[in-house]
Amino acid sequence: MSVNRFYILSGLAGLLAAASVAHATDIEVAGLFNGKAMVSINGSPAKVMAAGQTLQNVKLVSATSSAAIFEVDGKKQTLGMGQSISTAAGNSGSKPTVKLTADGGGHFNTGGSINGRPINFLVDTGATTIAISVRSAQAMGIDLRKANVGASTTAAGVVRTYRVTFDNVKVGDISLNFVEGNVLEGMPDDFALLGNSFLSRLDMKREGTVLTLTKNY
Repeated sequence: MSVNRFYILSGLAGLLAAASVAHATDIEVAGLFNGKAMVSINGSPAKVMAAGQTLQNVKLVSATSSAAIFEVDGKKQTLGMGQSISTAAGNSGSKPTVKLTADGGGHFNTGGSINGRPINFLVDTGATTIAISVRSAQAMGIDLRKANVGASTTAAGVVRTYRVTFDNVKVGDISLNFVEGNVLEGMPDDFALLGNSFLSRLDMKREGTVLTLTKNY
């Protein structure tokens, strides 16, 4: 084999290897304003982005004082104040992975969606299912008249619950269909509990303040 041919083949192998490596885009929200967000991307110093602006392949679609919507590689992510997410984008054989960073209280929060509607999740490994409020369910078009009615014990006492099945639940690149859930009366409207009906279908690994979720089937 000639020297030139060796280097050509080596270069092609290197390009193929590089193409197969999974990369991650890390996004952390440090501040929120109407139409703007202060964002740290891949560990860089936080910068103010205006709606429609793109930095390091991350586009700020919109922002309010409570949440920001980003677009990365054609996929939208919703993050609240202080929230962060790391979404890996690898080759077609890689499994969807999301990395979450704990907040100051040690809780893992992340933006996501239920039936295509954006919502903020609090990861709760002690919850049997995903749990949302009645108002959130109504906003999603869920007909509670068709749900099975039960009861759950919460910090506020025993409350009525409605057992439902969500058509789709998404967090980052992880998307699951037909996920069991509960709609709780008296539950706050500004977040949902991300329980084991979703988490049990993932591989979870915690290292310090970072929780890695990987879709396993």
